[in-house]
Amino acid sequence: MDKILEGLVSSSHPLPLKRVIVRRVVESAETPLSGAQCRAMFALSTRLILQGPDPFQRQVGRQVLEAYARHHRAHFEAFFSRALVLGLLQGGSGRDPAVLDYIQAGLRLLISCPAVLELFALLQVEALRLVCEGPPAPLCARLCQLLGDFPQCLPRGRKLSLAFCQQLVRTMAHFQSQGTREPELRLYVSQVTQVSGLLRSIWKAEPDTLLPSLQELFAVISSTDTSFEPSVALASLVQHIPLQMITVLIRSLTTDPNVKDASMTHALCRMIDWLSWPLAQHVETWVIALLKGLAAVQKFTILIDVTLLKIELVFNRLWFPLVRPGALAVLSHMLLSFQHSPEAFHLVVPHVVNLLHTFKSDGLPSSTTFLVQLAELIHCMMYHYSGFPELYEPILEAIKELPKPSEEKIKLVLNQSAWTSQSNSLPSCLSRFSGKSETGKTGLVNLGNTCYMNSVIQALFMATDFRRHVLSLNLNGCNSLMKKLQHLFAFLAHTQREAYAPRIFFEACRPPWFTPRSQQDCSEYLRFLLDRLHEEERTLKALSSEKPSESTMNDESLAQEISNQAQLFTEASCTGREGRTLIERMFGGKLKTSICCLNCKSTSQKEEAFTDISLAFCPGSLENVSLQRIVNSSEVKGDTVVQTSIVASDAFGESAHDNFLAVGNCCEAVMNEETFKDLPSELNCENASDPFLYKVQDKDASPKPVSENTPSVTDLLNYFLAPEILKGDNKYYCEKCASLQNAEKIMQIAEEPEYLILTLLRFSYDPKCHIRRKILDNVSLPLVLELPVERTGSSPASVSGGWPVDVEFSDTGENLAKKLKPSGAEEAYCPRLVPYVLSSVVVHSGISSESGHYYSYARNITASGRCHQPKGLAPSPSILTAVEVPNTDVEKDLDDNTKSKEWFLFNDSRVTFTSFQSVQNITSRFPKDTAYVLLYKKQHGGSGFSANSTNGLWVNGDPPLQKDLMDAITKDNKLYLQEQELSARTQALQAASASCSFRPNGFDDNDPPGSCGPTGGGGGGGFSTIGRLVF
Repeated sequence: MDKILEGLVSSSHPLPLKRVIVRRVVESAETPLSGAQCRAMFALSTRLILQGPDPFQRQVGRQVLEAYARHHRAHFEAFFSRALVLGLLQGGSGRDPAVLDYIQAGLRLLISCPAVLELFALLQVEALRLVCEGPPAPLCARLCQLLGDFPQCLPRGRKLSLAFCQQLVRTMAHFQSQGTREPELRLYVSQVTQVSGLLRSIWKAEPDTLLPSLQELFAVISSTDTSFEPSVALASLVQHIPLQMITVLIRSLTTDPNVKDASMTHALCRMIDWLSWPLAQHVETWVIALLKGLAAVQKFTILIDVTLLKIELVFNRLWFPLVRPGALAVLSHMLLSFQHSPEAFHLVVPHVVNLLHTFKSDGLPSSTTFLVQLAELIHCMMYHYSGFPELYEPILEAIKELPKPSEEKIKLVLNQSAWTSQSNSLPSCLSRFSGKSETGKTGLVNLGNTCYMNSVIQALFMATDFRRHVLSLNLNGCNSLMKKLQHLFAFLAHTQREAYAPRIFFEACRPPWFTPRSQQDCSEYLRFLLDRLHEEERTLKALSSEKPSESTMNDESLAQEISNQAQLFTEASCTGREGRTLIERMFGGKLKTSICCLNCKSTSQKEEAFTDISLAFCPGSLENVSLQRIVNSSEVKGDTVVQTSIVASDAFGESAHDNFLAVGNCCEAVMNEETFKDLPSELNCENASDPFLYKVQDKDASPKPVSENTPSVTDLLNYFLAPEILKGDNKYYCEKCASLQNAEKIMQIAEEPEYLILTLLRFSYDPKCHIRRKILDNVSLPLVLELPVERTGSSPASVSGGWPVDVEFSDTGENLAKKLKPSGAEEAYCPRLVPYVLSSVVVHSGISSESGHYYSYARNITASGRCHQPKGLAPSPSILTAVEVPNTDVEKDLDDNTKSKEWFLFNDSRVTFTSFQSVQNITSRFPKDTAYVLLYKKQHGGSGFSANSTNGLWVNGDPPLQKDLMDAITKDNKLYLQEQELSARTQALQAASASCSFRPNGFDDNDPPGSCGPTGGGGGGGFSTIGRLVF
């Protein structure tokens, strides 16, 4: 059989015929064969696999070997012996990856046989020998793949395992790519990744091997032998080194007297070269940490030499998108810390203009953020090294349209970045060692695409009344989600750390259908969180209803609670509210839907609870919407199919299907730029004496200014509350008429919430492309909003109004509007306007709901903060509309707010001061950054912002914490102080023993500021380089 097969595969017969015969040979493996026949087939298949001249013969060899070994296991066990494997590895073909493929196939076939243990022992020795011979990248990667699949073949014992790891590091230092074309480079990167992945597995299984391996790595890159340049492939190991080791390792390296300056210079230069490795992670973190560590021990000579030698290389890495973030972080640190001479900055000045023009022209969102960050860096450097107009004029022309940081911020950045300020910042290589910034607020560490949670939690935390109620709850001995939220709020309020990692809370509050480490919808998460908290409290109340209630709050907390309750419910009766949950009291409102049959005039009403209102984008800008009523909005849409998914969330125990109240058309369509092309740009009142008659503006009419065409939240809310005619496929089934009838549907706010949550429906389904598109339209955010709420005791008739009987729905346009003009019956209805002030804004940066980044703007607002009541803006008594307050006094207060820094930008670990202007202009400056979720705080009484109340800012005033919370925070703050004290002692010893006394010129004599963060907008980019890496 073997002779027939050998002759067949080497014959000139057609390939299809050969495959048919080979298939029959493989099938014949099931028949009994003698030992000699089996050995002959095994020997032939081995030759074909290892020496086959073409892929067909090698494939035949693998098929025959697998078939005959599977059916004749005992004969194959005798054939695939220790002697055979050893001969293959030590023979002339031992450096061929095909040999390792063959051995791995044999091990898989014998995995359940006792003889495989002898082979494992042999391979443990041979693997170490092969690595010591310094195999090239393809062979080493194939060996690592075999060892990864069969870890039993790894060298055993600490000594052998350690020798294997160290030798593997040395072998990687000699790796070289076999070509320069993209497929060859991709193959090379995958081979290097295979090798580094095996080292990671060994380090994880045997932690004792990690530190000696890193010592070997440093010995390789610090070598001063000019005849050997270590491979950049070593960069792939950095991502597998725990970041928690940064402080210890950097301190050890920078204070080791055995490490000479020349060796440290070589090591740092080669680490900077690693920035070009495409898949390396955390390289910039280690480079910046080492730069700071050297500055802490005042080794300025090394820093100067390395900066001048490598600054241009780092700058050139900005051209490559894959490594740009890390390169920009290192470039910012190197330039900002090199403050004694303009030499380093002037080395990159000639290349700046070309880079700026290139990234301006590509129009990518990432390029926009990058340009803002680069422009801020350049402004700082030109500010510090003024007096070179001939060099800076072309750069100033190129960045004139980009935002310029304030002089105050530039000084803060320069003072904090100077080498002389690093003597006390060595432990701040990790953000967990950094103290709070000047804002006094605490960030939240991103645990892996958890920005959707961080932005929502910060918005809820800044909701002052809600936060105080949560902190005042007595939850001792309870392990509920509310307890975990209380714990999180307490740490955000009282920890001394820059950022807190909410791991426990995240695991408890993550919706079960949310994939870990994947981007999610923050609005969906907010609804789930509020629903969980509500259901949990309701369940606990039900369980404890039979037990005697015990008040464990102290007098001060009780007084605070009573005060808050009085402030929250001044205008409403407390009857029936005692049983409401905290979520209902803070965020719960009621929405009343009235449907009036236009045939019999009967009206049906339904009230449903909501925690947020989702606002769709109206198909065109509406003029004077705050003073006019939108009639039959379906006619405004014309023949264009537009889907408006307007929903109000019900988070109070209803089924998942009932969590949304559909408003408007029930059919689905798409709202995107294509849809709006054929829509009217505006609606004008046809007759000034009749505000209910509209006409569609002609397409060739002169357009309005862009600022006027920008819709506001008020427009979207009015669109939400606009009456709707149910007709056609959307007819209403009238029980009185017992048939489908045309009807009018009206939605009204029956009960306003304490905190009004508005979600802008920016993600719509595109049925053509089957994807969720994002609506990037800018929306104006009013600082003050007046919400129309139904007055108690209003009659249904006065709400729905009386419509003429002669309405024919074949009518369109102006005729229909005239016929649908309501009678005077609703004139008696006048909604009360409840004032709200903007509390927080959650921004989505990106173009898809499945990707991007979330951050939030927020400010503190008191429960008794008084909202400005505009004069001369009383709406028509028969109109149910939201009113924006465009008053100059409010604008003046807004300027005062900017000066008092009441607005904060929360971007994961970073918290910075910002202004309401940044909130308003975020989309105009960064088109992909759009307001998504808004929180408005209900105002109680008053007529204007009080100058004595700092424009609605609450200064402290949180209730005292429970003892267990206070103890936990005190313990953590003590630990933080111990860390800082230990660091200060170590640095003092380092400074005393440092031989270099050089201090660069040009630093500010004043004490360095506490912290400097990025400005608002565009994801909050800036110069806090370590913080920027947490995303």
